[in-house]
Amino acid sequence: MTDELQKVAGETMRFMRGKYKLDELPGQSFGVDCLKFRQGKKTILIIQIHEDHYVFQIIHGKAEREKFEARRGEFPQAIQDIYDAAPIFDGGKWLFIPVFDLETLEAVKKLILMKKNPNRKPFPVTHIHRGSCGHRCDLCVHYTGETSFSTEELDYARECCTEVYGVGDFGNKFCDGCHFPDCDVGSAICRKAKGTEKCWDCENYTTCLNTAGYPPEIHTRTITADQVTYAILPYVKGQYGN
Repeated sequence: MTDELQKVAGETMRFMRGKYKLDELPGQSFGVDCLKFRQGKKTILIIQIHEDHYVFQIIHGKAEREKFEARRGEFPQAIQDIYDAAPIFDGGKWLFIPVFDLETLEAVKKLILMKKNPNRKPFPVTHIHRGSCGHRCDLCVHYTGETSFSTEELDYARECCTEVYGVGDFGNKFCDGCHFPDCDVGSAICRKAKGTEKCWDCENYTTCLNTAGYPPEIHTRTITADQVTYAILPYVKGQYGN
């Protein structure tokens, strides 16, 4: 995978998870491995996973087609050509858009927003505490201080973390916010190696995967919307008031 394609994958997952509360389901699309984003039984987006590119499948119905026609001048000519050539099936246009770079992805984001308004709601801002990585400690299942989770939510968040990360026993992995001496979180190890006290002091902070939670890659495993909410986004820079 090229560096550019890796950036496309990362930005896609940050966008989809940050804007939408959707289940992520692996599957097949025309014989190709794919990742489906679904709300209940409705598929919002399908991404075919090819070795050197991705193909974004978006179905635009009558309302979305009207939105596109009104704004088509905002899109690159290549996207307009794909739209014009797409057949109408059952009243909708089936768009298959090859994505090799971030520029094309930005145009595809607009098409996704036309199809569905964002439905991701942040947690209430109640007990904000930030770690040295910039994340919200109060939304971390390892945090021993005052948390923004209710008792029931905290238990559920730990269940979600167990499913996503395969960690069932949290053992002594608890802290009061970047003071745990044997912390083995990637960002903590990195800070020690670089001699940097805070992650945001690092020149690579905005692109660092150590501050991005679960690897933001286009994957082929099932991750539910709730697992994204409780086990992934609390550890993603820029989410929930970070």
